[in-house]
Amino acid sequence: MEKLPGSYFAEKEIAGEKLSRRAFVKTATTVTGGLLLGFHIPSNSKMRPYEPYADTGAEINAWLSIDVDDTITIKVAQAEMGQGVFSSLPMIIAEELEADWRNVQVEYADVNRSVREDKIYKRMSTGGSYAVRGSREYLQRAGAEARQRLIKAAAEKWLVGQDECYADYGKIVHRGSGRSTNYGAIAADAAKVSVANVRIKTPEEFNLIGLPTPRLDVPSKTDGSAIFGIDVRLPGMVYAAVIHCPVLGGEVRSLRYNAVRNRPGVIKVVRLKNSVAIVAEHYWQAKTAVEAMPVQWNLGPGSKSYSETFRREYIADLQKDGNILVESGDVAKAMDEAEKSFESDYVVPYLAHACMEPLNCTVSIQPDRVDVWAGVQDPESALAVTARLTGRSPENVYVHNCFLGGGFGRRSNTDYIEEAVQIAQEAGQPVQMIWSREEDMRGGSYRPMAAMRFKAGFDIQKNLIAYSNHSVTHSLAADRQPGRNSKRVDKSSVEGLVDMPYQVDHKKISHSARNTHLTSWWWRSAGHSQNAYAMECFVDEMATASDMDAFKFRRKHLRGRTDLLDVLDVLEQESGWRDARLPNGTAMGLAIHESFGTICGQVAQVSVSATGVLSIDRIVSVVDCGNLVNPMTAEMQVESAIVYGLTAALYGKLTVENGVVLENNFDTYRILSMAEMPEIETHFALSGGDKWGGLGEPATPPVAPAVCNALYGVTGRRIRILPIKDYFLQRA
Repeated sequence: MEKLPGSYFAEKEIAGEKLSRRAFVKTATTVTGGLLLGFHIPSNSKMRPYEPYADTGAEINAWLSIDVDDTITIKVAQAEMGQGVFSSLPMIIAEELEADWRNVQVEYADVNRSVREDKIYKRMSTGGSYAVRGSREYLQRAGAEARQRLIKAAAEKWLVGQDECYADYGKIVHRGSGRSTNYGAIAADAAKVSVANVRIKTPEEFNLIGLPTPRLDVPSKTDGSAIFGIDVRLPGMVYAAVIHCPVLGGEVRSLRYNAVRNRPGVIKVVRLKNSVAIVAEHYWQAKTAVEAMPVQWNLGPGSKSYSETFRREYIADLQKDGNILVESGDVAKAMDEAEKSFESDYVVPYLAHACMEPLNCTVSIQPDRVDVWAGVQDPESALAVTARLTGRSPENVYVHNCFLGGGFGRRSNTDYIEEAVQIAQEAGQPVQMIWSREEDMRGGSYRPMAAMRFKAGFDIQKNLIAYSNHSVTHSLAADRQPGRNSKRVDKSSVEGLVDMPYQVDHKKISHSARNTHLTSWWWRSAGHSQNAYAMECFVDEMATASDMDAFKFRRKHLRGRTDLLDVLDVLEQESGWRDARLPNGTAMGLAIHESFGTICGQVAQVSVSATGVLSIDRIVSVVDCGNLVNPMTAEMQVESAIVYGLTAALYGKLTVENGVVLENNFDTYRILSMAEMPEIETHFALSGGDKWGGLGEPATPPVAPAVCNALYGVTGRRIRILPIKDYFLQRA
């Protein structure tokens, strides 16, 4: 295990060897305080990621082209939504290519080309913290293949053997003579040759991968030139504003367009099944008109729903038998024989994604093609649904993926794409559809609600001998596949519960699904977000019942899981758990969880004032994702995931009355403010080898339990229903 403290990438010292490019960069960075890499702002940033560069020279393979001036254009198939894939994925190709990183520029891969050429860009959807771990190997192969093509072309030109040549920093060099040529000079020839059975590097051979590298998308986002979906402008474009039935599942009954048709700029009304849109010359004209237009709705059965009713129904279902997923030993007998047993129920509410950029999509339908501009996590699905709705061949549909102002899973759903395409079909000209903040917040596709019951039994020595868990969750899979067999368990509903790592002889885990009229979708870290909260809070309850320290109890029941134990060891040290001298009203809490191939342990330090004011003072994370591509973006991802999880833990809740979601903007759906930000420390304890875990989501699940466990240390009260804002906090 290699421990990487803070934001610095530590590596083993190189002794008695020629100073490598990697060692030189690392040394220069350390000595000069980051001048070489830490403060360099790349000049190769791109405003419109979906627009190909005008002339990129010779295409070596589908992933990269090299121009005569040595500019290397690398294509990225995943969506850039702040997680840094516009840098980390090109770094993987550039590593194998032995490229001069200063010559690299980046653009999106063309989803239309991928359709036409049998998925040449492999998986183009972005989610599940899968960008690096899912594409790393074939991106390495793309870079290695290009490198070998360049070597072969140069060798043939010089009439020497390929094994006499090597690639280094944008050049092909002949060992014997020292002769060299830049990539740009040989690229056209390299595009014509073929190679086979290329070898890719192992982590110990990396030069670029593992170095803190500034993100290529930051400059254009900093100066405001970056184009997000909502920034798209087309000649002759009009705007559409939409209102949906206030109760999800309801439909349009009637509308009175005459009441607004003579307003300035109003062009037409578009009636859809569950929504109504006004098309106008400007967005404000469309928004004010659609909000003023009288619409009657068939609200449907959901109009009688209340969130408090949901809670009672979910808890009632905990009393019923569910689908048994895991069973070992004899839990019933062990519980009967236990000296002590107790059970606890945990409940989490529906949550919105609350992306900073509201959902939007621009569509232009022409006789020979359809063009779509939007920030999407799944451009392949966006293209497919557009082709289906318009009746066009997929080869004649073009999706231009913009930068995303937040995704978190929400922009992998194509509902807003479908709506925009239908409006454009009626409008007869290019149209940009925008959901207002209120429509975005109330438009469904929420993080599922869930209730979880845990029970533990202990012997006379306070050893844990029996454990059971039954969960009831809104099934995302059932929303996606109406009529789905209710006996089939939604994997995302039970992740983090069914695979709990703690050892206990008698164990039973079961699950039931209960859906409401609200709709659900993947949310950052999916089922792990709610399940880790309940699981790790109950683990703390079991530790207390055993009269054991939180670290000691986890170590006892994680025997054989050296990876988790290693993270706990580093976390205990870096958090100062043993040495802390905390003032009155302050405590620490622990949580550890594995998701998306990555282990993340966290210690939260919180304080509660004498008047009950909560402060999250510090969060220390230790992460093992195996290997890192870019430590700089990796640390940013951990920090971002913590903020997202902390917002949900403190404030996240959707309230339903008469079927309507009440929270509709950031005044009622509060997010963490800058003034509330805790001090965040991130440490990487990397196990290396073949492990490449995700980083976009694994730091979200442990936040809520770490904070709630710390609050127990201050208040003596367990937080079993989120959010924390609903509790009156008082020091014990």
